[in-house]
Amino acid sequence: MLALPALLATGIAATAGCANAGGGRTTTGTGPRIVAAENFWGSIAAQLGDDKVHVQSVITSPATDPHAYEPTAGDARELAGAQMVIVNGIGYDPWAPKLIAANPVSGRIVLDVGKLVGIDPGGNPHRWYSPTDVQRVINAIVADYDKLDSRDAAFFARQRRHFETSALSQYKRLIASIKQKYHGVPVGASESMFAPLAHALGLKLLTPHSFLKAISEGTEPTAGDKTTIDNQIARGGIKVWVYNSQNGTPDVKRITDAARKKGIPVTTITETLTPASATFQDWQSLELRALAAALAKSTGR
Repeated sequence: MLALPALLATGIAATAGCANAGGGRTTTGTGPRIVAAENFWGSIAAQLGDDKVHVQSVITSPATDPHAYEPTAGDARELAGAQMVIVNGIGYDPWAPKLIAANPVSGRIVLDVGKLVGIDPGGNPHRWYSPTDVQRVINAIVADYDKLDSRDAAFFARQRRHFETSALSQYKRLIASIKQKYHGVPVGASESMFAPLAHALGLKLLTPHSFLKAISEGTEPTAGDKTTIDNQIARGGIKVWVYNSQNGTPDVKRITDAARKKGIPVTTITETLTPASATFQDWQSLELRALAAALAKSTGR
């Protein structure tokens, strides 16, 4: 990988479409060029814009750790040429604002999800697992498309209606069903990524917040938190264990194995689209169906 200063110096001259671990084109429309730092936001942006926009997602590989991603010269070039950039913010993709600042472009729109939803650095950055925040991002993307291409405002309005009422219909039904059937059921999770979704579903997430944050940020959880989780599993205090399969630390693996041995259903979530070719709604719906099955097995409902 290039060091950041060298990257910024060479980014503009890089060849278009340069292959990299996180690169991947989402749509090839001939309209405004949109770059999303992560493919979960890129998927939504692509569906809302269809062939009226050209969307590129930087991080697409399920094997890529978004927290530690090192941008390439190709990434720098893509951001420099974008008319709109979507970043997650909240400290999740700190490389993106650096590239944007290094290549200022007059009139470029930057949609910072953290700022949009009012989460400051240090807060939980995993806003794509909050259905409410996802809707706010949808609203913002369409509003920004209207600014970039006012002639196609009616088209973007139709795309939004279709996305909300058709494309997201299964996703919304699953959320409503789980919330109705399993509200208040105690669950555990390996990291903070699941917390916004647990809240939206009405599940009772018992894992200590400090443990969730430590695993998400790659720091060592406390012995006290580990003991608390061990006791929750040993006593059957949680009905389902949810873990990020892209972040299997030794502690997470040990706890996951313990849950399975205890007969507690285990289900997984991932940080980015899995597979990388999936749409946002198909990816989320697959995880929600697996979670619903685990809850059904543990509660008998």
